[in-house]
Amino acid sequence: MPYELKKVFASLPQVERGVAKVIGGDPKGNNFLYTNGKCVIIRNIENPAIADVYTEHAHQVTVAKYAPSGFYIISGDVSGKVRIWDTTQKEHLLKYEYQPFAGKIKDMAWTEDSKRVAVVGEGREIFGSVFLWDTGSSVGEIAGHNKVINSVDIKQTRPYRLVTASDDNCAAFLEGPPFKFKFTIGKFALFVNCIRFSPDGNRFATCSADGQIFLYDGKTGEQVCNIGDGKAHDGGIYAISWSADSNHLLSASGDKTAKIWDVAANSAVTTFHLGSDVLDQQLGCLWQKDYLLSISLSGYINYLDKNNPDRPLRVIKGHSKSIQCMTVHKGDGRSTIYTGSHDGYRAISLILFIHYWDADSGENDSFTGKGHSNQVSSMVLDSGSNTLVSCGMDDTLRYTNVVNRAYSPQDSIKLDVQPKSLSVGSGSYTVTVCIGQIVLFKDKKKVFTLDSLDYEPETVAVHKSNGMVAVGGADSKVHLYSIQGNTLKDEGKTLSAKGPVTSLAYSPDGAHLAVSDANKVITVFSVADGYAEKGNFYGHHAKVVSMAWSPDNEHFASSGMDMMVFVWTLSDPDERLKMPDTHRLHHVSGLAWLDEHTLTTVSLDACVKQWTITYK
Repeated sequence: MPYELKKVFASLPQVERGVAKVIGGDPKGNNFLYTNGKCVIIRNIENPAIADVYTEHAHQVTVAKYAPSGFYIISGDVSGKVRIWDTTQKEHLLKYEYQPFAGKIKDMAWTEDSKRVAVVGEGREIFGSVFLWDTGSSVGEIAGHNKVINSVDIKQTRPYRLVTASDDNCAAFLEGPPFKFKFTIGKFALFVNCIRFSPDGNRFATCSADGQIFLYDGKTGEQVCNIGDGKAHDGGIYAISWSADSNHLLSASGDKTAKIWDVAANSAVTTFHLGSDVLDQQLGCLWQKDYLLSISLSGYINYLDKNNPDRPLRVIKGHSKSIQCMTVHKGDGRSTIYTGSHDGYRAISLILFIHYWDADSGENDSFTGKGHSNQVSSMVLDSGSNTLVSCGMDDTLRYTNVVNRAYSPQDSIKLDVQPKSLSVGSGSYTVTVCIGQIVLFKDKKKVFTLDSLDYEPETVAVHKSNGMVAVGGADSKVHLYSIQGNTLKDEGKTLSAKGPVTSLAYSPDGAHLAVSDANKVITVFSVADGYAEKGNFYGHHAKVVSMAWSPDNEHFASSGMDMMVFVWTLSDPDERLKMPDTHRLHHVSGLAWLDEHTLTTVSLDACVKQWTITYK
């Protein structure tokens, strides 16, 4: 069974309040890139649904930049490790790896010939390094600061100049190569967040937490002017980006605006208002060809519109934290993917999301209104009533209409203890397993609770037609119950698994029940034969965490803590498709089939992927 990656719906940038987010651009103007967790995300600027994910760093990646040649990308992480890798091939082969200093890397810059690289950040004794890309040999010393260096840039025309910006409220000017410290620029009341040369090299600009932008001569480092003749923004400025013709500057600020500055006229020509919420603070920006991008504290990527500054052309949404669960729904001929995560900023405001995605285009959004206030643990779509049923670590069960796409306060039910898993059956029934409890709901009301159990329930599946409820326990058994009116009756029958049960799934036709366990085995039982054991499926090297049946009832997929996905054939346990590295270095937390040849996976990397599976 061959398989291939069909689509990647990428994660958003991972952002932090009060910290600038560097967003890089492809010199050809086709792509932009940013980081999230251990991933570097490369997205097509015209169609951001086209994305590529690089996941070879062992630690959280903080910044990535294209070489001016466009053939390589350099990325740096919190440990101080730098990787230079190929952009032209799908495998992104590693060219070189260096450790210029120990500590978080905050910014990087290349010389225009793609031969030298400057790296700055939070070193223990040194805060920056500049070296040859192919040998790692030093080509100077970055000096002049006594605190973290936030930003670096190199003039893209000769004679080369290197500038840095720091938390010590100063910028530094260096000449080279080899680069030598020339003087300090200290005109700032607060941290200097970003420093950038104009493409023609004639000017460089600084922006700082005191809301000011200064302009300097690119060759001599002499101050030219204070942009806006005072404060350029009402809040701290986190990022600046030049237009290709070096005549204009884009700035992004914590005052929830971005501005375009006419450098010659020393005035703002456009002010983009991006909202009133704290999460609308702007932490990063990029001017690439005709595209102007800014990044909000929410992680959203805004495509700014010069002709309508109060409304972006488009806003790229998604998850910025790990996705915990997923379900899919086919209605009106369109497939929709629903994902649940623990995105959130508790100290600021709650934005803990369930997202819905158009499976074709990747366009997505979150439900309106106030939803779960903690991680979403499990969700299932009740297609009969167009209702998404979800439970979370906020100890609530929610019913959300997927047509209205709005949370309803009256459709939230408080549970006594934390829920782990849920399943829906016909006749408006929902069964939820909680810590030490099994709870039955009918018509959005709690009607029955089973507690005082002699085992710990972990997961649940409800048979769609006969109302049988299978509950997987930590006791390595599946306990069978039947729904009778408003009660659950213990059928006095258990099925044996090879270890503590981790997930359960009835096939779409209800003929089989798949049971996965912590001992890496999947056991399939035949429902019509009184739950007789049909076969065991071996292959995972660690605990299996999720399963999903194909609509053809003959194949099912599983994912495990070993970061593997397998597609199994019911009639032949030896015929299996092994899919390693579907979400490299991350285990797959959820699986669902859009159709019998399209498998969707979600993971802790906050990405959604679709795979085409071809059967023999």
